[in-house]
Amino acid sequence: MCPAEHLPVLVSQVVTALAPSARGWIVDATVGLGGHARALLEAQPEARLLGLDVDSEALELARERLAVFGRRVVLVNASYGSLTAIASDQGVAHADGVLFDLGVSSLQLDTPSRGFSFRHDGPLDMRFGRDGATVADLLTDIEEEELVRALREFGEEPRARRVARAIVRARLRQPIRTTGELNRVVHAALGQRRGRIDPSTRTFQALRIAVNRELESIPSAIDQAARLLKPGGRLAVIAFHSLEDRLVKRALRRLSGRCVCPPGSFACQCRPERLLEVLTPKPVTPGPEELADNPRARSAKLRVAARRSG
Repeated sequence: MCPAEHLPVLVSQVVTALAPSARGWIVDATVGLGGHARALLEAQPEARLLGLDVDSEALELARERLAVFGRRVVLVNASYGSLTAIASDQGVAHADGVLFDLGVSSLQLDTPSRGFSFRHDGPLDMRFGRDGATVADLLTDIEEEELVRALREFGEEPRARRVARAIVRARLRQPIRTTGELNRVVHAALGQRRGRIDPSTRTFQALRIAVNRELESIPSAIDQAARLLKPGGRLAVIAFHSLEDRLVKRALRRLSGRCVCPPGSFACQCRPERLLEVLTPKPVTPGPEELADNPRARSAKLRVAARRSG
């Protein structure tokens, strides 16, 4: 699938959640290739859109795709972790809707030079932006115990110790610099594919999350989005794996006034606030028709909340 054929996931559900109430600003905090943004702007001709993305390559493609909307669109190369500051800089005091589409994009997965996928051989990069260390750099220096923790926490890899040990042994012979080299190391450690998930899937996910520090900003970004919404404004968040979704669910629970402290805590430390009303007790997932057209949507989960009036 080339970028021009990019299919945004759960697009009709996102439009239903955000566009009906949007007469002012919609913030797409992960604009990517602009698929959701285009659908939202088409659905609500009165709305304007502020789009953020840390991936400058994706942002340029989104700029081309959304050029038809002219001044209704403002795009900024920035992380959603800076949502409040970017909105303020652009004169967006309140938003009618905010969207987060978390995780990796089809552009990133399908571009070998970006190094996100074990299905294509390329440099072991995986950065969303162009700053900071690559995964190849990370694997050069990381201690075995730290690597085990990353594989367990970010990849939920049950055989993290075996994979980490294999990586450490392999790099003693030569640095691991390509996706193909890492894929072969993982397959040698875990054996060939036995089920639906490729043995390398969890390792690649873990290292991508680690190098981009993906999970760190999610709770803060959702908090910023909730405060940016006007009363009645909607927040929509799409997550693709359980780690993201748990953070999203926890953040929405806290912002809807429910304590999220661990069971048995002596006193509440999470400071719940009644800013939001959660509109999706269970996440919305793709239907059979969407999955037939776009198999990559299979793990997507959409949660929606609205800003309370008082």
